[in-house]
Amino acid sequence: MNISRRQFTNSALALAASRPLAAAHNLALIKILVVDGMNNHTWRIATAAIREILEGSSLFIVDVSTTPPGDAPASAWDSWRPDFFRYDTVIVNFNSGQDANAMLWPEPVRKAFVKYISDGGGMVSYHAANNAFLMWPEYNAMIGMGWRPSSYGPSVHIGQRDEVIVVPQGEGFQPNHPPRFDFQIHVRDTGHPITQGMPRVWLHPSEQLTHGQHGPIEGFTFLTYATSPVTRQNEPMDWVHRYGKGRVYTTMLGHTWANEPSPDLECVGFQTLFARGVQWAASGQVTIPIPPDFPTADRISLHRLKAVE
Repeated sequence: MNISRRQFTNSALALAASRPLAAAHNLALIKILVVDGMNNHTWRIATAAIREILEGSSLFIVDVSTTPPGDAPASAWDSWRPDFFRYDTVIVNFNSGQDANAMLWPEPVRKAFVKYISDGGGMVSYHAANNAFLMWPEYNAMIGMGWRPSSYGPSVHIGQRDEVIVVPQGEGFQPNHPPRFDFQIHVRDTGHPITQGMPRVWLHPSEQLTHGQHGPIEGFTFLTYATSPVTRQNEPMDWVHRYGKGRVYTTMLGHTWANEPSPDLECVGFQTLFARGVQWAASGQVTIPIPPDFPTADRISLHRLKAVE
């Protein structure tokens, strides 16, 4: 993966070009809450990167609510009550495990979160957040497909003409992924506000290409996909959904792992896609431009982040 200093400079300038948007249009800052605290991934790095990407545009203000650790006493969990209704979008960067014994948020927090989304709040499921909460039906309805066995529900892959192919419950691949590698992202829905104006194909570095996701997928719009070397199918990477009056954006991108570099987070394509997804979840509109050095089908483009240094 050869990235020149000029590419880094151009990416930084492109990001800076979007920074005056809020001031120029007299827009209120979009208020974001990131919920983290448990994950099989390096969630602290991911949260720091999320904050850096979003606040770098000067369109967002980002707060973080970190759950107590899994072995915390009940009193600590009783006092953890994030106020979702203060925010335009909640980004879930949390994964306590994908099995039936995994820890759930306290019931009052779950009820508040469902009401928040149903009443019109935004939600972003970040990477392994779709592993979480097997035993929380409303959450599964929000994200659509998660790291679930085929017995849990149907699955989806994308056909050669960008058609959505539904695999019935009980069939298809079990959830898994190969080691991280560089692969092309294909934009399936070129008319959605999140992906409108993006190249149809662009190269993304050192990412985890997950397959075999299952769940209640009716009514979902699939925005992007990538071709898995394992399933030899086009696997969805990003999708959106309406839950009640709320908007939900799910991305499978954004992999981080201990003692590994994360150039995927520094990808200009990922940063642009993610920020636009967050803005859409918050408002239903997207004003963040496609930067001039957006990656192409055969060229990776990076913008350095302090969070992953």
